[in-house]
Amino acid sequence: MKAMILNAPGEALKFTELPRPVPAADQILLEVRACGVCRTDLHVLDGELRHPRLPLILGHEIVGIVVEKGANVQAFALGQRVGVPWLGHSCGRCRYCAGGAENLCDAAEFTGYTLDGGYAEFALADQGYCFSLPEQYSDAEAAPLLCAGLIGYRALVAAGEGRRLGIYGFGAAAHIIAQVACWQGREVFAFTKPGDVAGQEFARQLGARWAGGADQAPPQEMDAAIIFAPVGELVPQALRHTAKGGTVVCAGIHMSNIPEFPYTLLWGERCLRSIANLTRRDGEDFFAIAPRAGVRTEVSCFPLDAANEALQQLRDGRIRAAAVLIPEQNAARQKL
Repeated sequence: MKAMILNAPGEALKFTELPRPVPAADQILLEVRACGVCRTDLHVLDGELRHPRLPLILGHEIVGIVVEKGANVQAFALGQRVGVPWLGHSCGRCRYCAGGAENLCDAAEFTGYTLDGGYAEFALADQGYCFSLPEQYSDAEAAPLLCAGLIGYRALVAAGEGRRLGIYGFGAAAHIIAQVACWQGREVFAFTKPGDVAGQEFARQLGARWAGGADQAPPQEMDAAIIFAPVGELVPQALRHTAKGGTVVCAGIHMSNIPEFPYTLLWGERCLRSIANLTRRDGEDFFAIAPRAGVRTEVSCFPLDAANEALQQLRDGRIRAAAVLIPEQNAARQKL
């Protein structure tokens, strides 16, 4: 099979031919139809997430068709379409797993980080950590739902039920979660990079009541805020505009250092919390809600061997919502 390989952090991915993998007893082998390009992939590429498996195939928003099954696989049938998320395995025995917090398992494995991912023509996955996908989404449209959607939804739940919700960083996750929040009857305030007029208009098109730069104040105090941008300086900014008793959620897996800020911004029983990974329950809940909420994803598709270009466009802020890689043999199947 062909794959894009990371040999060392900081290096460009290399288009390489590898042996097609063989599934173990509890694994399925997928022919990759689409794989989303996530900002977490940049964090792995840049070495900000340390100790990846090397050499590594990136990619943890995988949509594929089951083409081979291990001896113990009963959850999926040959030919079935399956989605593979960031959480690739957990121990199932520790206090976190036993308490419903498998996302915090110290022995967890992660797709496209400690396990090979989907920047390839084929990918392996544990049958217990995959999802059936709603039929109304094409392969490319479904890919961003598997991380931007799932972890974004976990962040939305953590933000509580407040009516006025701020979203900082209007990229792949935000453009999905804003739609869910609006469907829930919330007022969404979208914050983009200062001067990003096109991004602000995009947010309004998706239902945001107000959109402006991250350096601006919203028209009203917010009940909660979610920070998708990996920028620590946004934390005191969001706290400043969040009402007493409100919550600010840091939803990225990596963030630059949070600057010192006066305690008065946190006082008043404001809550500052992070989101770490996802659970399978998050996936079950989100995939039940997304079609009902009318969630649609906007994607820019790239061929597999253009993964470096897709990553660079994501880094430069030139991807409006989500980037998706399509292996050459599957490009004709996309209906976008």
